[in-house]
Amino acid sequence: MKTVKNNVKPITIPRNKFDACIKGMSELIIHRITAENNSSNLDLESSINEEFSIGMNALLQLEDGFSLAEKIILLLAVLPHIQPGFVEKLMSQVLPNGGEFVAFGGVKGQQYRGIMPTGETALYILAGTNIEERLKYQQLFNSDCLFAIHGLLQLHGAAPGEPIMSGKLIPDPDWLEKILLGKESAPVYSVEFPARKIQTEMLWEDLVLHPQTLEQINDIQIWMEYNQHVLKDVSFGRKIKPGYRVLFYGQAGTGKTLTASLLGKKFDIPVYRIDLSLVVSKYIGETEKHIEMVFNRAERKNWILFFDEADALFGKRTSVQSSNDKFANQEVSYLLQRIEDFKGLLILASNFKNNIDDAFLRRFHNIIHFPIPGASERYKLWTQSIPQDMFLKTEIDWKAIAEKYEMTGAEIINVMYYASLRAYAKKSNALKLEDIYSSIKKEFAKQDKIL
Repeated sequence: MKTVKNNVKPITIPRNKFDACIKGMSELIIHRITAENNSSNLDLESSINEEFSIGMNALLQLEDGFSLAEKIILLLAVLPHIQPGFVEKLMSQVLPNGGEFVAFGGVKGQQYRGIMPTGETALYILAGTNIEERLKYQQLFNSDCLFAIHGLLQLHGAAPGEPIMSGKLIPDPDWLEKILLGKESAPVYSVEFPARKIQTEMLWEDLVLHPQTLEQINDIQIWMEYNQHVLKDVSFGRKIKPGYRVLFYGQAGTGKTLTASLLGKKFDIPVYRIDLSLVVSKYIGETEKHIEMVFNRAERKNWILFFDEADALFGKRTSVQSSNDKFANQEVSYLLQRIEDFKGLLILASNFKNNIDDAFLRRFHNIIHFPIPGASERYKLWTQSIPQDMFLKTEIDWKAIAEKYEMTGAEIINVMYYASLRAYAKKSNALKLEDIYSSIKKEFAKQDKIL
């Protein structure tokens, strides 16, 4: 996985660049309609003046390799977001007496009251009614072309049985935000994107794990740093699939989520935790649809995906005794295929390894156990968790406490938190042994443990 840096620089686009794009596209469409009415050819290159070309390049901010036709299609998709009513205004010039312009395409939005350009609109602007030219440009929407590879544009909403190019031109929301506002924000958590970005202020030094666990975590870091070198190998690269799948399993509070967050932090890659409550649906096919949205976006952006409580989605398949069992098994089969095709780092976390379907286990590159910290790890956790602004009222034997009380890292943090609150409540910044013991007792009581 390549290290991704957040190097998107805000670009201030002068107002005249927007105007140049609107004016240039309007003139291009008028030239196309005029050429069609006169049964003459239209050369795209000669129809694009320098001002329009500069404005289009400044607005779209594309990498090298995009053709003029692709830029025109992308600009067409963006225009309703720049100037609502662009198509209507243009049609009022073309059809002053009203009427329909079927060849131009376009559909009414549901909440947007204007006309949204469609694939038909793009083909008309580029090729008019020339069938051979239209078929040539239609190939730009294939899954192996730049729109799909970069995830910038998709055709959406063509009704069953109707021409596929009658679908709306939908630009990628992240890219659209970048070109309009000069920045790219984190996606909004919703049913359409059921994942939340997870971050941590903690450092690698704060992570205390069993040595064997740390060694396996280091394997993940090696993959993240050097995987691309292996993939580029002429003879060996084609024999392996990109992507890395790993299972974290162990009791809650042992560092699974923190480790995932720290991996993202170290390599400057966003980590998104999937919300299974929004992913899993009682409606047939909806679960797969929700997951596909997240996977597709994560692949384009090179994100790390983190499935917490993964056994809810990746659990063992059951014998088919009802239609519900049949569709549940279909979901698992879909997931098997999808995680194997994912090109980034995929982390599943579960309390119990045995809850995960065996077919998934065979597809993991690594299965990492996060055990409850031993006495030496607990001692390190206790001593590292002492607040900087606190001092010890009396000398505390942390080694004895670590050996006596079996606790996870999260539980030790909670104990220190409660003890610190008690100290401040007494108008003091001194940690007392009795407050430590009282907090341990409280933490144990939460899990019905006897002190």
